[in-house]
Amino acid sequence: MQTASKHHNKPAGMGRLWLVFCVCLMALLAPMTARAEITLTFGTYAADKPTVTVKKYRPFLTFLSNRLGEVLGEKVVIRMTVAKEYQEGIDQLANGEVDFARFGPASYVHVMKQNPDIRIVAMESKKGRKRFKGVIVVHRDSTITHLSDLAGLSFAFGDELSTIGRYLAQSQLLEAGIDSGDLHTYEYLGRHDLVGEAVGAGKFTAGALKESTYKKLIAKGVPIRILASFDNVTKPWLASSTLSEEVLLAMREIMLSSENEEIVRRVSKNGFLQGADSDYDLIRDAMEQSQAF
Repeated sequence: MQTASKHHNKPAGMGRLWLVFCVCLMALLAPMTARAEITLTFGTYAADKPTVTVKKYRPFLTFLSNRLGEVLGEKVVIRMTVAKEYQEGIDQLANGEVDFARFGPASYVHVMKQNPDIRIVAMESKKGRKRFKGVIVVHRDSTITHLSDLAGLSFAFGDELSTIGRYLAQSQLLEAGIDSGDLHTYEYLGRHDLVGEAVGAGKFTAGALKESTYKKLIAKGVPIRILASFDNVTKPWLASSTLSEEVLLAMREIMLSSENEEIVRRVSKNGFLQGADSDYDLIRDAMEQSQAF
């Protein structure tokens, strides 16, 4: 009887050891489960130098990830990808390769055609408004005073999908009575800074770029001046069709309530506004008009 008793106690002891091991393992794994994180990818394209683009957005994305972590109760990591061309960036958002993005207005119109389930998180604010200026520039020493004077001369556009660099600029030229056949030559140079520098170097008579880039180039000593200015709609921040509603709403809440944050002002000087698809009807009209160019 004694021998049998010892024989039965041995497995029971091993069972207790196994139970202790399982409890310890669960205790070790529990913190790992609690540290689960949300990983998001932010996308945009290089309207200016890619290095300038990264430097501009990285502080804000860090701010946004920290705030999202507080609201959602989980660690949030935001990665960034910068597409070399507008179309590449549009495709990335349409296909869900990035979770959210910052686009120009025309790119928003294009991406909505590819994927109607894209949603506006917020729009950038310009002194509480949804409009700002694009400009057409000439060399500082140019004697040209009207857009109609550009007939027979050369013009530099930005990217072929650029709001200011193509669609709005072509709409302005058409209103002045100039279409592509009236120009001696024209080219799409891609980035706004390249357009301004090309006009300053005398490679083109005129070119279209955003007002903020114009001011930066003037500060650098590039010899250009404004020939004409026109309205544009501020940029939208967009969510992919696959981004969860919870994250979207948290992101929107943070962006709409953070106008006084210094880091926010680096990407949108006056914070953000609630946006709607109808805000971009001005751009749709210009894109339609530009087909006649």
